[in-house]
Amino acid sequence: MTPGAYTIAFGPMVPWLWLAVLAGAALLVLALGGWRRARGLYWRAAAIALLLAILANPALVEEKRTPQRDVAVLLLDESPSQQIGDRAAASEQALAALGAQLEREPDLDIRTVHAGKPQPGAGDDGTRLFAALNHALADVPRQRLAGVVMVTDGQVHDVPAGDARSAAEQLGAPLHVLLSGRRDEGDRRLVVAQAPSFGIVGKDAPLTVRVEDLPAATGRVTPDARLSWSKDGGAAHVQLVPVGRDVPLSIPIDHGGPNVVELQVDAGPQELTLVNNRAAVVISGVRDRLKVLLVSGEPHAGERVWRNILKSDPSVDLVHFTILRPPEKQDGTPIRELSLIAFPIRELFDVRLDDFDLIIFDRYSRRGVIPQAYIQNVVDYVRKGGAFLEATGPSFGTPMSLFRTPLGEILPTEPTGNVEEEGFKPELTDLGWRHPVTADLPGAGKPGAVPTWGRWFRQVDARVHQGTTLMTGDRGEPLLVLDRAGKGRVAQLLSDQVWLWARGFEGGGPQAELLRRLAYWLMKEPDLEENDLRAAVEGDRLVVTRQSLDADGRPVTVTFPDGSTGSLNLAPEHGGRSTGTMAVTQMGLYRVSDGARTALAAAGPLNPVEFADVRATPDKLAPLAEATGGGVFWIGDGVPDVRRVSPGRAAAGHGWLGLRQNRDYVVAGFSETPLLPAMAALLLAVGALIGAWRREGR
Repeated sequence: MTPGAYTIAFGPMVPWLWLAVLAGAALLVLALGGWRRARGLYWRAAAIALLLAILANPALVEEKRTPQRDVAVLLLDESPSQQIGDRAAASEQALAALGAQLEREPDLDIRTVHAGKPQPGAGDDGTRLFAALNHALADVPRQRLAGVVMVTDGQVHDVPAGDARSAAEQLGAPLHVLLSGRRDEGDRRLVVAQAPSFGIVGKDAPLTVRVEDLPAATGRVTPDARLSWSKDGGAAHVQLVPVGRDVPLSIPIDHGGPNVVELQVDAGPQELTLVNNRAAVVISGVRDRLKVLLVSGEPHAGERVWRNILKSDPSVDLVHFTILRPPEKQDGTPIRELSLIAFPIRELFDVRLDDFDLIIFDRYSRRGVIPQAYIQNVVDYVRKGGAFLEATGPSFGTPMSLFRTPLGEILPTEPTGNVEEEGFKPELTDLGWRHPVTADLPGAGKPGAVPTWGRWFRQVDARVHQGTTLMTGDRGEPLLVLDRAGKGRVAQLLSDQVWLWARGFEGGGPQAELLRRLAYWLMKEPDLEENDLRAAVEGDRLVVTRQSLDADGRPVTVTFPDGSTGSLNLAPEHGGRSTGTMAVTQMGLYRVSDGARTALAAAGPLNPVEFADVRATPDKLAPLAEATGGGVFWIGDGVPDVRRVSPGRAAAGHGWLGLRQNRDYVVAGFSETPLLPAMAALLLAVGALIGAWRREGR
C-alpha cells in the first residue's frame, strides 16, 4: 500500500441551497458597503468568508492506493500446421526469449496460453486462438491488460469478423504477432471441390477435385499432377490431372452404407507437408426403392405372410404374381370369360429381369408356366450379382422340383424325395448362432436350450451340397440354407409353414424379423454380412468389430492417420462378434485390417480446414494488429525487444514491441483531515468582526 492522491471534500452543515442564499445575501451586504465606502469592509468580508467556510465544512482527503500489476498474455499456437518443419521449435524458442524479457519487468504478470491442439470429437473449426484468448482474459479488467503476443503461423480461423477498429476497441490493448515459418512459402494441396453426401447403389456418384500449387504459377505452364484414388481400401485408380483446374471423377457406389473414397496426389515442386496432398470422402450408399419379384406357385396359407412383410417396408416395391390357373388345368371355361391377368413372363424374366434386387419363388414347381430358357435367365441373373430365394413346398421333393431345372446349378440343397409332416421346433445350428441373419432371434433362447417359439408341421427333406445351414428342423435336417453363386446370393427355406408363427400358433415366433433379415442379406445389406470387419469412432474411442462365422482370435492392425501402426486384440462376444477399443489420439482416417479385410473410420474432419492452406501468412492478423497499435514480426528476423509504453503512445517499431504501462490501482482506504477546525474558524471569524468594529470606530 502506498500514499495516494490528495483531494478536498466538503461536508456542508446546511443544504447547499441555503448556503448559496446566505452567500448571495452576504455579497449584497458587502456590495452595499462598498457602494457607501464603509470602513472595515475587508474585515467584514473576511468574517463572512470564514463563517461560510465553517458552514461548508471543507476537509483534506488522502487516498490509500494499492497499485495493480499489469497483465501480458503470451499465446502459443500449437495447431497441427505449427508442427510443419521447424515451426514448433522456433515458436518455443521465441516464447522462451519473450518470457525471459518480461520476467524482468517488476510490475507485470505473465499469462502463457497454449491453444490450437485438436481435440477428439471437436468440430472442424480450424485454429481458434481468439477463443482461447477470451477465455484467458475472462477475469482480467481491460485497464490492466498490457498487451497480447501471439506466436503463430498466421493461419487463425476465428479472427473477429467486421471492422478491425471495433475488434481493437474490444481487445483494449496492443496485439503483436510473431510469425513462424518463412516468407514466400510454397505448397501443393488437393481440394475436394464438390462431393455428394449420398449416392444411389448401383450408380456412379460425381466427385470434383482440384490440385493447386500455392502460390499459383504465373506466366508458365505447370505440368500435370498424378492423382490416385481408391474406394474402401481397394485397388488404386491412377490418372494425370491438370493443376489448378476442376477434375470430375465418377465413383461407383456398389453397396449401401458408407463408401470411403481416398484420394492422393504426388508431391509438387514445393512442399511444406504431404498431409494436404491426401483427402477422403465418405459417400453413404442408399438404395433407390428396392424391387422384389414374388412368384407364388399356387394359393396357400403362407402366401400372405411374404406379401405383408415385403409391403410393410416403404423402401420396397413389390411385384407379386400368384399362378391360379396352370396350363394343365382345363375345365372348359372359355378364355374370354376368365377374369385372370395374363402372366407377363417375357416382360419379367427377359426384358426387366435385371431391374429386380430380389426374386422369390414361393411354392413354385415345374408346371410349364415359365419356360426353361427364362429359368436359365434367372440363373445368369444370380451369377451376375442378383439374389434368389426359394421357399419350398411339398413339390420340391417330387419330379416337379425346381432342382430339376437350370436352377439346380445354384441351389445349395438336393431333395431326397421325402416330406416330413411331424411337429418340430426350428432350431439354430452352431453357425446359425453366429450368423447375423439368425443370431439373437427373439425366442431362440441359449445354445442347447429348447426355443420358446411355436412348432411347424412340414419340412422337405434335402441334402446340403454347398452353403451354410443356419436352421434345422425335424431330426436335425436342414431347414434354412444360405449360399453364394458367382457374384449373387441364394437362400432356401425348406418349409412352407412359417405362416404358423405369423398366426401366433403356440405363441408364434419371429417370422417378420427372420424373413426381413433374410431378404436384406440376399440384397447385400452391409450390417448383415457374416464375415466382415467394421470400425467406427465413438467419442474419443476407436471401436473395431469383427463379424465371423469361425472363431478368430487374431489381433487386427490399426494404421493411424500419421502412417504409424499398432495392434489391437478383439474380445469375443455373442452372435459371432468380437470387439476391441483403443483411444483416439490423432485426427484423420484410421485403417483397420485383419489381413483379409480392411475397414476405415474417420476421427474428426476428414479434410480439416487446418490444412487447407499451411503457408505462414501475416494477412489474417495484420489488420487487427495495426488497429490496436501492435506489430507483426517474423521469428526468422529475430525476437523483438520488449518495451513498456504509456497509453496512447506507439506500441511497435523496428525490432521492438511495446506493452502498455497502465499504472492501475485500487483504493484500499482513505483518511480525512478538517481544513477548518470549528473552534479555530469561529475565533478567526470573531476576530475579523472585532477588527471590523474597531476599524469603523476610528
